[in-house]
Amino acid sequence: MNAPLLHLASDRLYYTGRVMENPFHVTIPLGLTVLIGPNGGGKSTLADIIARGRNFRTNRILPNGDTPYPRVEKIEFADIHSLRGITAPGYYQQRYEATMNDDVPSVADILSHRASDPALLDCLSLLGIKDIISKKINFLSSGELRKLLIASALTSAPELLILDNPYIGLDAPSRHTVNNALNSLRQRGINILLLVCDPADIPAEVDCIIPVAHMTIYPPVATPGDTASIFTHYNINTANLPTAPCEDCEPLSTIVRFNNCDIANGNRLLHSRFSWTVTDGERWALSGPNGTGKSTILSLVNADNPAAYRLDITLFDRRRGTGESIWDIKRRVGYVSPEMRLYFTGDGPVINILAQGLNDTVGNFAPLSPTQLATARQWLDLLNISHLAERRFTTLSAGEQQLILVARALIKQPRLLILDEPMHGLDIGRKKALTQLVDHLAARADAHGSRNPLAIIYVTHNHSELPLSINKTLTLNATATSQP
Repeated sequence: MNAPLLHLASDRLYYTGRVMENPFHVTIPLGLTVLIGPNGGGKSTLADIIARGRNFRTNRILPNGDTPYPRVEKIEFADIHSLRGITAPGYYQQRYEATMNDDVPSVADILSHRASDPALLDCLSLLGIKDIISKKINFLSSGELRKLLIASALTSAPELLILDNPYIGLDAPSRHTVNNALNSLRQRGINILLLVCDPADIPAEVDCIIPVAHMTIYPPVATPGDTASIFTHYNINTANLPTAPCEDCEPLSTIVRFNNCDIANGNRLLHSRFSWTVTDGERWALSGPNGTGKSTILSLVNADNPAAYRLDITLFDRRRGTGESIWDIKRRVGYVSPEMRLYFTGDGPVINILAQGLNDTVGNFAPLSPTQLATARQWLDLLNISHLAERRFTTLSAGEQQLILVARALIKQPRLLILDEPMHGLDIGRKKALTQLVDHLAARADAHGSRNPLAIIYVTHNHSELPLSINKTLTLNATATSQP
């Protein structure tokens, strides 16, 4: 192991009402250290303590010898559309409304005088995003935004860079680019603390692996495989699955149909004469590299993109623009995506946040009935998270928040289930449980036939995470061109 960077000397470490047990007085070495553990296990709390809690009277965190405490930059991706005080559009659909984007700044506008800084340009190049300078901030993919935040943080010359799940939303080439960049930074003498919840995310070039679980910091382990014991493997008791409603079971020939549509994002034509049909009960994987238009296509399906009115798109046997409201569509769709999490502003008890999924709202607005709250409690029990029922949503870990938002998509057991990277930030135990649940929902729908139809569109960059019930695939290619 490398020489020490920080020694965690207290038996307990505290941060704003949270407590980390530190019985082994763990040392973080120089280089690249991985904190790995399950959702809610304490990784983010420990990162906050190292970044912001060193001056707490209760916390003894000692740098090496007589060296000063390292300069720390912590990159949080809870809102990846924020950058140095610049925020993204105020609501989810705004990025698709051309007239609402005139005042949205470009990357160069946000970076201002730093846009030509050789150090920043070097970081952008290192991360493979040197060409994004002229793009408007809300047209960047989630992967591009993550890399931009890292590059911006590096311009302050940190001695310790803390990254929380930087691989979320990245395809395989982008993950490879980030790993190469992290190794390059490590070789330049920048120390990195990387937070992950899946052993598969641990880079090959790593100096230390520290398990964190049950709000306890454990001694370093030698290999990713040595972390298996800290993860819980959950069994979904499908016998407790709430009964599916029969309010929307009339036969339909077409759930989704694109007929020779030009799919664009801003002035970028992503696909010309695009056609795709999803019939009732079909289960599709939608795949392709970052930037190939997956999110744009799904925005058209979920009635978030007004471009649908000028395209030949049919949803639930009805051509768009023939008098249906967006809520006629949304009530039949259960949807979770990285973008929705960015704009989710709801707070309050978790049970209320989940129950609101029955009301087709993005936030936390409509009143809730006792029946709706009881249904939400059933789903919390089913997912083994009933202990979170009364916690405020904003106090949850990123992985716990993601699980609640996935449950919001599932709770109404819709006609069309759109799962766009649903495993984002989930630990390996939660991933397996969620995959099992999706397969059970599909099997139950098939067993009930026309009484409980279910179509699924599932997006992931990791095909090993696909449920077995997903048996059709549409792969998008990078064909984007600029439009005048």
